[in-house]
Amino acid sequence: MAKKAKKQRHEDGARAARPDKGGGRRAGGTPATVALTAAGVAYTVHSYDHDPSHPSYGEEAAEAMGVSPDRVFKTLVADVDGALTVAVVPVAGQLDLKALAAAAGGKRAAMADPALAERTTGYVRGGISPLGQRKKLPTVLDDSAALHETICVSAGRRGLEVELSPDDLAKLTDAVLAPIGRA
Repeated sequence: MAKKAKKQRHEDGARAARPDKGGGRRAGGTPATVALTAAGVAYTVHSYDHDPSHPSYGEEAAEAMGVSPDRVFKTLVADVDGALTVAVVPVAGQLDLKALAAAAGGKRAAMADPALAERTTGYVRGGISPLGQRKKLPTVLDDSAALHETICVSAGRRGLEVELSPDDLAKLTDAVLAPIGRA
């Protein structure tokens, strides 16, 4: 049976998160939704009941929200020449590490240690958002995001996604757009 996604509208026209029962809680939502609200960006929060046994956080989100996996983007943390870098790619594909290294101005990239990614961003794996991170990291957004009016990314915890325009995401994260995803 498909899980139902829930939405809430924020008073300023944007939609806001339901109260967060997990870690990383701030008044009014997660650090990601707090950052979006502070920036005055229009966004929609989609919440759903996370199934810990699902094999893919991103695919689970797309299924629960009834959104194409091409519009749901996962946030990955990689090490590019010794510097942590955020890669945001569609859940329907994979990250091309060579392309990420080139887009970030480096020579070599590898996936970051998950514990280091969690400590640096302030989020847990499966709930890492490109927004509201503890330490702002260089960010590369797959250029396929520009094909969509809105995309979904983690809102800062498992079972919570935020939908916003790719332009707003790129501006708020100072992201470089580059072809870093592959099917």
